Amino acid sequence: MRTALIHRTGGPEVLEIVVDAKPPAPGPHQVLLRTLAMTVSGPDVLIRQGRYKWAPPLPLSPGNEMVGVVEALGEQVQDIELGARVLLSSRELPARGGCYTDFRAVPAAAVHVLPAGIDVAQAVALPTYLVAHAMLEGAVTARTRRIFVNGLAGTVGSALTELAKARGLMVIGTVSSQNKAAHAKKKGADEVIVYPHESVLDRVTAITSGEGVDAAFDHVIGPRFVDVIRMLGDFGTAVAYNVHTPMPDNDIFAELRSLSIRSPALRVFNVHTYDHDIPSLRRMTRELVEMLATGTIKPTIGALLPLTEIVQAHELFEQGKTLGKIVLHP
Repeated sequence: MRTALIHRTGGPEVLEIVVDAKPPAPGPHQVLLRTLAMTVSGPDVLIRQGRYKWAPPLPLSPGNEMVGVVEALGEQVQDIELGARVLLSSRELPARGGCYTDFRAVPAAAVHVLPAGIDVAQAVALPTYLVAHAMLEGAVTARTRRIFVNGLAGTVGSALTELAKARGLMVIGTVSSQNKAAHAKKKGADEVIVYPHESVLDRVTAITSGEGVDAAFDHVIGPRFVDVIRMLGDFGTAVAYNVHTPMPDNDIFAELRSLSIRSPALRVFNVHTYDHDIPSLRRMTRELVEMLATGTIKPTIGALLPLTEIVQAHELFEQGKTLGKIVLHP
């Protein structure tokens, strides 16, 4: 079997394919998975760069998501059949990573059985949708009608768009090019702002007739985060969800207080909060599996590459030009 490992942190070149003699044997309460699909995601890159505090010790496999076929059952495993296709996210495991491999033995309690006929390349993208699903669940209330998404064409931005539209919400957001604008429109965005050519705050204000949005999701933060606060309507919530971005230039608490007439809120979201609430994590994943099965969501696959091209896949991810998930196959 083959596994993509890193023995030191750094750029994509530190990834190497290692060949082992045979697959591992599943222990009690474990299943052995034969990999069908893996993804390249943000946490994978952070692990490879040495910037992810949840990473296990080196050497390690940075992959965090996979779909596989159950090849063998360990002792005391019930309710999972041989040949079942399942989704695995390392968020439900004690340690992150480990998914860039041909075979993997994991706890049976950590996998999600997929319905027949589901597309495995789309299914392996569901952990990205989980981030969006969890943020919406925490920020959307009965008052919510409109949301703003900074970066509509990104994988999380696209997921936010699809899930918000499934809730009947209006989606306003930004992209950096006309090509990405077309992608965002295809995903269902109602109003797309090409930010190099337009004032985002002015456009959101005009689109909402001055009422603002009920929730705003931003992974960029940095100097213009204050505009995300300023575009909130009454009882609106700004959600910042990337801890590796620059800090805002402004005093954000002072800005919130200056807008107290609207009772604005700020949430700094981290999906690792659910490390302490695995039942909720599994519930939301099951909901996403059902949405995929019914066609409510349709993850976009931007590139499909073999595991042997893992270095090129990470290079492609860091270039940021691919619209959709980068999926690997054995």
